[in-house]
Amino acid sequence: MSPVAVPVPKPALWPVDMPLQPRPRGPLWIGVAGKGGAGKSVLCGTLARVLGRRGYHVLAIDSDPMPGLAHSLGVEEPDTPLLMGAAEKPAQGPWRLKSCIGPMTVVRRYTTPAPDGVRMLQLGKAGKDGLNPVNGSVNAFLGTVRRMHEARSLHDWAVVGDLPAGPRQLAAGFSPYARIYVVVVEPTSQSAMTGRRVARIARGPLGADVIFVASKVGGADERRRVERLLGESVELEIPADEAVRDAERRRLAVIDAAPEAPVVRAVEGLADVIEQRRMESS
Repeated sequence: MSPVAVPVPKPALWPVDMPLQPRPRGPLWIGVAGKGGAGKSVLCGTLARVLGRRGYHVLAIDSDPMPGLAHSLGVEEPDTPLLMGAAEKPAQGPWRLKSCIGPMTVVRRYTTPAPDGVRMLQLGKAGKDGLNPVNGSVNAFLGTVRRMHEARSLHDWAVVGDLPAGPRQLAAGFSPYARIYVVVVEPTSQSAMTGRRVARIARGPLGADVIFVASKVGGADERRRVERLLGESVELEIPADEAVRDAERRRLAVIDAAPEAPVVRAVEGLADVIEQRRMESS
């Protein structure tokens, strides 16, 4: 009998399982989700900057293990996650957020300052060994976002979170803070399918509101295609804009490289929609 091949396990991407969490009572706490490549990070970073310019204290949360949000905010990617300094490894058990550190302390001490008064909180970035080298940061991140609703002073902040591609981390509780999910959908069937799955989780177990955004569209026909694929209407569209690619080539945030670009104006319109939703739910 020939030997049976035993598969070699891959490094764990998410080392901590989390149950679904009910949404907290935050004033303007947003998650940005969708299929990979839909433009989530550009939208998220630009939205955070726009809200900062409107006078909000803004916490931009980067839970995507792939690079993106830091660039879209206009800051350098930290070499090591700052949250490693807030983590501890007990003799028995997994890494955890230090017991003496609460969410507001994390925001003050373990976030990266960005333009327009934004602070960036990062989970950590995956390398060839997955997230294993930064497990401390990952678990400290989870310990922080699960307790954000306890920090009353954070209720005066706007929170904008960039989620990894797809619905998996949404279902695993990586954004329990979000009261509104902006679901970014390109005019493709795969992107729409992901958008529908994300919306189902957000509206169901998480009890959150959903705003659909048609992304990288070239006109009214492509917006209607997104709506047809979703089976429901979208709030607004983010145009396919060469300014985004030009800003990436120049290693700049698009809001800095081309502040009057159509994509920036569209995100400003999204901020208007979100603020209106906030007033309606108050």
